[in-house]
Amino acid sequence: MSTSSSPNWRKSSRSGNGGDTCVEVADNLPGRVLVRDTKDRDGGTLVFGSGAWTAFIERTKAC
Repeated sequence: MSTSSSPNWRKSSRSGNGGDTCVEVADNLPGRVLVRDTKDRDGGTLVFGSGAWTAFIERTKAC
């Protein structure tokens, strides 16, 4: 993970081509992770603390 003052967005590996689920994540900012809808980039951004995001990912992988 690199750090910079602006988000480095990447498309989720689980987002399909042509599907309804398209998510982008920026995890290069210290202490926070940003999430947005690829199809509506100006529609809002969710902000998670790094610990909360890690817990979410670990829990999701366990399902």
